[in-house]
Amino acid sequence: MPGVDEIRAGIALSKEKANASVAALQQAAQALEEAQLSLAQATSGSSQPEVGQAHGMFAEALQGITGTQSTIQAAISAADSYSARL
Repeated sequence: MPGVDEIRAGIALSKEKANASVAALQQAAQALEEAQLSLAQATSGSSQPEVGQAHGMFAEALQGITGTQSTIQAAISAADSYSARL
């Protein structure tokens, strides 16, 4: 079994990778928001059902990213809690 220092180092590396993933997800969310805005500008005034569907899917994808970021943050917090008890 690894020692306390090794466990803490592993947790620190895990947190670093998790924080990087949160940043990448933030970039993805920003790109999706830009895509949604471009779609809105290009389809302004359209009443076609596909346009509404596309907007809804973009919104759903953004909610998914937000939820994933929250889950990752909770995992980081749990790892921090464990590390603090070592």
